[in-house]
Amino acid sequence: MVAYDFTGRSAIITGGARGIGLAIAQRLTAAGASVSLWDADAAKLAETKAAFGLPDERVHTAVVDVTDDKAVDRAAAEVEREFGRIDVLVASAGITGPNTTTWEYPVDAWRRVIDIDLTGVFLCCRAVVPYMRSRNYGRIVNIASIAGKEGNPKAPAYSAAKAGVIGLTKSLGKELADTPITVNCVTPAAVKTEIFDQMTPEFTQFMLSKIPMGRFGQVEEIAAMVTWLASEEASFSTGAVFDCSGGRGTY
Repeated sequence: MVAYDFTGRSAIITGGARGIGLAIAQRLTAAGASVSLWDADAAKLAETKAAFGLPDERVHTAVVDVTDDKAVDRAAAEVEREFGRIDVLVASAGITGPNTTTWEYPVDAWRRVIDIDLTGVFLCCRAVVPYMRSRNYGRIVNIASIAGKEGNPKAPAYSAAKAGVIGLTKSLGKELADTPITVNCVTPAAVKTEIFDQMTPEFTQFMLSKIPMGRFGQVEEIAAMVTWLASEEASFSTGAVFDCSGGRGTY
């Protein structure tokens, strides 16, 4: 494992109580970072924090609905007070939504996926950038998806939301390109997490069939890439899209 030093750095990780977000939090804390885990599941957050076995000054938690701009702003201000700085944002919270054709897709489900997977990323970026600008340093890593590049059939909302995350990342990266704040995104192919519980077995098998390596990704593999992008070493990449897709990426 490549050694990074995040001593003295603090990171917000949305969706940090499980899956990819949790794996990233584990890797960053192992490298010395203090982390704030944001999640909508209070019980899971408490369980996750206890499992870290680290003092409160190293692991902070906040129950946050990322679709609520006021809740996001409050949580960011709380992290600033607790840690005295916000160096890293990893926007990992997301849902898949139902698997059905666009013309049969429930409107309420469409709005919920877009709200969490795209608007939630926007609100979190919007909240933390002023803190990063005040210290002239920051790393933002948004978790998009290969679906945002290719478009998955029977996943129109998820595909559209993740395409939006890619566009948002490019836009914000250019806006901050004259500062030491970088903004990048990672586009995983299917990674075996609890999010699979939201998908049909047929859709899961379809996703596996699209990956040339013939296997699902591991959360640790995504965390490794994110850790580099969140580090001081990743200083000349911004507004960029990094595939972690087992060969599925097309451009």
